[in-house]
Amino acid sequence: MRISMQQAADMLLKNDNILILAHASPDGDTLGSSYALCQALQILGKNARVQCQDEIPDCYRFIVDGVKEMEFEPEFYVTVDVAALELLGTPEYYNELRGKINLSIDHHVTNTGYADFTCIEDGDIAAAAAETVLQIIRMMETPIDREIAEGIYVGLATDTGCFRYANTTSRTMRMAADMIDCKIDLKFINKTIFETRTKTYHALETMALHEMSITDDGEIAILVVTREMFEKSGSKESEFHPLKSIPRQIEGVKVGITMRESDKDTYRVAIRTNDGINASHIAAHFGGGGHPGAAGCTVHGKAKDITDEFIRVIREEMVRQGK
Repeated sequence: MRISMQQAADMLLKNDNILILAHASPDGDTLGSSYALCQALQILGKNARVQCQDEIPDCYRFIVDGVKEMEFEPEFYVTVDVAALELLGTPEYYNELRGKINLSIDHHVTNTGYADFTCIEDGDIAAAAAETVLQIIRMMETPIDREIAEGIYVGLATDTGCFRYANTTSRTMRMAADMIDCKIDLKFINKTIFETRTKTYHALETMALHEMSITDDGEIAILVVTREMFEKSGSKESEFHPLKSIPRQIEGVKVGITMRESDKDTYRVAIRTNDGINASHIAAHFGGGGHPGAAGCTVHGKAKDITDEFIRVIREEMVRQGK
């Protein structure tokens, strides 16, 4: 059932022992928004904590460290920035949570409605889940401290490509300015997230780029990152995120695909597009979803078969969309 932000705020105020769930392969929006909401609830005297099946990337560790870890038996389950139950992690993990999710706070038009109640802002105009979460926090009348502001800013900045993507609005910028006014360490945050990479990441990137393929017409680029590459480079899987945008950055590429081998014959796929091609429509063919410019899915099979199928689906979508 779809509900308003005020209804979501009222629901959170009426409940306690709240478990907030972030999606697997966590990015800055799911983490920043989740921990900001968690801090807000703790300020209000509630038991709240964040849970994510996957490892938290080092570049976001400062968000986690600023919020108190609480132990309790969950009574109310909330997902943040999770468009589908399957995005929470492995089948074993998300099937344990099936039927338990009370509230989904999201900004994806492709949200599958897996929760009892779903809060997506009217008009689906939020550039990041952080925009919706901030408004809910304000509706709960929670004072915004530095920890909340840092989480919200990270969510806004990462889901807009540091305010470069087309989803950035004047409201996004005003919200970011409000968070900066809360005395967050802007220089540290931007340098840590956008400008700092480990040596092991650079080794992983070199291997992945060496194996990247581009179609003859230069319109589709596919980058596959295998478990062997992680082992050889010494890189953590949590360092994968920056690779998602690389194929799309190549001149002339309309659709960039980045595939990460998460298990044998299982790949988590990130789709990034240019020229108005709808990435969520491509992802939908594989049971995934997302936004017009960025989407994702999980696919099973051999890498070559998967890439061939993606190229076929992308070609069909480009024709269908007149691109």
